[in-house]
Order: sequence, then structure tokens, then C-alpha cells
Amino acid sequence: MLRRTAAASGIAALGTMALVCGAPAKAEVKAGTNEVHVFAGYLFGDDLTETPISGTTPELDDDFLVGLRYDYNFTDVLGLDASLGFSPNSAKGVPGGGDVDLDITMLDVDAIWTFLPDAQFAPYLLGGVGYASANLDTPIVGVVDGQPVQIDDDNGFTLNAGIGARWFFTERGLMRLEARYRFMDKLVDNFDDSLNTFEATVSVGMTF
Repeated sequence: MLRRTAAASGIAALGTMALVCGAPAKAEVKAGTNEVHVFAGYLFGDDLTETPISGTTPELDDDFLVGLRYDYNFTDVLGLDASLGFSPNSAKGVPGGGDVDLDITMLDVDAIWTFLPDAQFAPYLLGGVGYASANLDTPIVGVVDGQPVQIDDDNGFTLNAGIGARWFFTERGLMRLEARYRFMDKLVDNFDDSLNTFEATVSVGMTF
């Protein structure tokens, strides 16, 4: 609950910054420009293992997400988006009940296609590849087919695709609203399952 309250407070703070930074201005998605952003949002999880452990299937919980993004616009339409995200998440549904802390760090490199680059509200699509690293606080232990098992954290590649929009509120300042689908290869090292997750984020940044 404290994590989710902190996430909501962070998102509200980003929105407040956008509103007080200045009057709306004409969008300026230009070739050769850079963007830096700080973002906050929510990550929606999925099953961590492909089989039940002691009769229950561990899952990546739904939890908040924070991070940084950098964009380089090759043209006013096509750019490169790099992001580093962190979710202080948890594995739920583990044997014995309760949750186990499962922090996730994600690094992505995406192509971004902007529509209506000369508009104040400029929608875009993006997609690319990345890497996700998990840090499980304690191993998950249980029984599978009558045999004792121990499951620890792991890492793997990711694929993501999303849709969003830039909103320029000053000549240099902008917000981004974004939703992404993310495929994660795995986050645990035994009985692992690929994950289909979703992210919704809001960011505040500047262009230069």
C-alpha cells in the first residue's frame, strides 16, 4: 500500500510540474534534437513459473515503476528512445503464503515514430528490444511432483511495443503519456515462464 501511495504521489507531482512550468507552446519535434525525461507509472505482472510450486503458481505482482528516458530525433518523425526503469516489485502466491520482494531493473532501446510532429499534442508509436534483471530477496522453495525445488532470480531479454503522445507545455518542456506491452523472457531460474506484462506511465521532460 505504501508503494502504491508513493507511485500515485509521484505521478501527481509530475502532473503538477507540467501545469506550473508555463503556458502551452507549439510543439517542436525537430530533427537533431534530444529529449530527457523522468517517468513514473505502473507495471502489471504475470505468472513467474510455468508450473505450480507446492500447489500455487508464483506471480509477478502489479506495482509501481519509475525511471529515466533519453530520446534522439533523427528526423521530425523517426527517433531513438532509450529507457532505464526500476520496479520495487514482489512475487506473490509463493508457497507458505505472503510475498517475496522481487526488484526488477529494465533497459530498453526502441525506435519511435511520431505522428503530427508539428502539433502541440503529438502521438507516437514505439517498439524495440531490451533486458530485464530480477533480484529476488529470498529463494522460492516448495515441491514439484513430490520433489523439493528451489527457485532463484534470473534475467533475460525483453520485447516491447507501445503507443503514447507528447504534449508540449512550453517551448522546451513536455509531458509524455504512454502505454506499453512488454514480453519478458524470464525472471526466475527454474520452472521459468515467459511473462506478458503491461506498463502505463507519465513523464515530464525537456528538449534541447
